[in-house]
Amino acid sequence: MKIYHVDAFTARPFTGNPAAVCLLEYPKVDSWMQNVAKEMNLSETAFLIRQGDGYRLRWFTPEVEVELCGHATLASAHVLWIMGGAPRDAAIRFYTKSGLLTACLRDDWIELDFPSTPDVEVSAPEGLTKALGVEAGYVGKNRFDYIVEVESEEIVRNINPDFDVLCRVPTRGVIVTSLATSGGFDFVSRFFCPLLGIKEDPVTGSAHCSLGPYWAKKLHRNEFVAYQASERGGIVKVRVDGDRVYLSGQAVIVLKGELSV
Repeated sequence: MKIYHVDAFTARPFTGNPAAVCLLEYPKVDSWMQNVAKEMNLSETAFLIRQGDGYRLRWFTPEVEVELCGHATLASAHVLWIMGGAPRDAAIRFYTKSGLLTACLRDDWIELDFPSTPDVEVSAPEGLTKALGVEAGYVGKNRFDYIVEVESEEIVRNINPDFDVLCRVPTRGVIVTSLATSGGFDFVSRFFCPLLGIKEDPVTGSAHCSLGPYWAKKLHRNEFVAYQASERGGIVKVRVDGDRVYLSGQAVIVLKGELSV
């Protein structure tokens, strides 16, 4: 079985968010996929197997299976196009736990069609702002995560969470965001998800399914260029259209290999 290490939401190796993409020849049991993901020790490992007119796609962190993952989907599309598993002039159809997702090429960018996950305003749960060490201007919750707006990009970049406290907040993850002051970007963010076995996810496509609607409502626009300001960093183009969010990014294959188990 072929497996690839791909840096997603970047055009430069060793930046963006790394994902493993495993091309299955036949179905494998969940425990095997979880063990492979633990062995790869990346934020997500994607498993693909042909299904009808597309591919069945599942995503695993080193600890759990997740319902939605942007960067590993982008990485999967990139691998399929580069390795000849799908025609470059047609959309790839992925059948997932979040329904049908598609990917298509737009010039040098891969565009993903994902479901919108808008938030609603809530009171901050116990320990959230203490764990982040920030004063929240806004706290919201979507189906997966909390979203916290802070005053400045500097605050976003300098957050150093207390993960012992953050682990006690019952949520998939926490998105921290602000308007951007860096040239060329509309907003910045970071994403923390210790309960998934990942302290900080470098570039999180699924978080932008909430960030897109959030900033669209605030700024009365529907297209953005976003930067996720982790140590590795990555760029996500975001377009909001009704109940769908279109995420665009680039990717580069860093390693090709074969699984021998």
